[in-house]
Amino acid sequence: MEYTRLGRSGLTVSRLVLGTMNFGSRTSEEDSHALMDRAHEHGITFFDTANAYGEQPGGTEEILGRWFARGGERRERTVLATKLFSPTGDGPNDRGLSARHIRHAIDASLRRLRTDHVDLYQMHHIDRATPWDEIWSAFEVLHQQGKVLYFGSSNFAGWHLAQAQEAAASRHFLGLVSEQSIYNLLSRWAELEVLPAARAYGLGVIPWSPLHGGILSGVLRKQRDGSADRSGTGLWAASLTAHADSVAEYEKLCADLGEDPAHVGLAWLLAQDGVTGPVIGPRTAAHLDGSLRALELKLDADTLAELDRIFPAPGPNGAKPAPEAYAW
Repeated sequence: MEYTRLGRSGLTVSRLVLGTMNFGSRTSEEDSHALMDRAHEHGITFFDTANAYGEQPGGTEEILGRWFARGGERRERTVLATKLFSPTGDGPNDRGLSARHIRHAIDASLRRLRTDHVDLYQMHHIDRATPWDEIWSAFEVLHQQGKVLYFGSSNFAGWHLAQAQEAAASRHFLGLVSEQSIYNLLSRWAELEVLPAARAYGLGVIPWSPLHGGILSGVLRKQRDGSADRSGTGLWAASLTAHADSVAEYEKLCADLGEDPAHVGLAWLLAQDGVTGPVIGPRTAAHLDGSLRALELKLDADTLAELDRIFPAPGPNGAKPAPEAYAW
């Protein structure tokens, strides 16, 4: 396993992040526990969850909590990240980033996770109705109480990162250490402003959906041989239809390299400046074991250039941050 620092913080994390969104919904609790044990065997220590995950809100956190309760230094060996924002109840204050909801949300997460602190507490979405002074004031209390060590964001725009960090700096507070954003070969919008802002403020970038819902995992091949699962279905079907030609070229390139498309997609992310590590969501031990190949796979300049051709960076000028991507 490879390890790196999370942004400008002193926290060391694994370069593959175990995502738990499927735990309790598409993956049984028994299998979820086995996957977490397997992740530790491979040295994957960075686990990501959210209080909205599961068949009901909080369900996935409870699965992690029961796994931690089995002992064996499972909690001590895990850098634990969870999130808040999404509704967790029917009340008008059971959502968002108000000081009231932050207080109730962290206490509920800690109970479900059966731990006394969260290593990384992430805002799952921007709350445009709550001022930053209120958010940081509430987070400062959690930090002082020892309930949270570091704070992160998810799905923020670049200017939201700037707002958050400037507000934190005015309070002499560390602020964010990471941003979790959708980022993959098919969705490169983060390169315009999110990644440059994250690099400027010293935030680690944690890409979610690194294979774009499975479309970059060899979906066309799987459809041909009848092994396709959710890839190219549901929410991702329109994306596959729109990018079918590019995906076909991508799969051919991977075949020519003799590599699995999923591993190439992860390796490309690991090669991007500022990326801490992608969130992987394996459903089987074989998927988890296979993902480690991405750490060994070093894409050469020609391959990277070909990937840029197949999946161009956003903006007419390509491969440049804003505003150069669309202006002089």
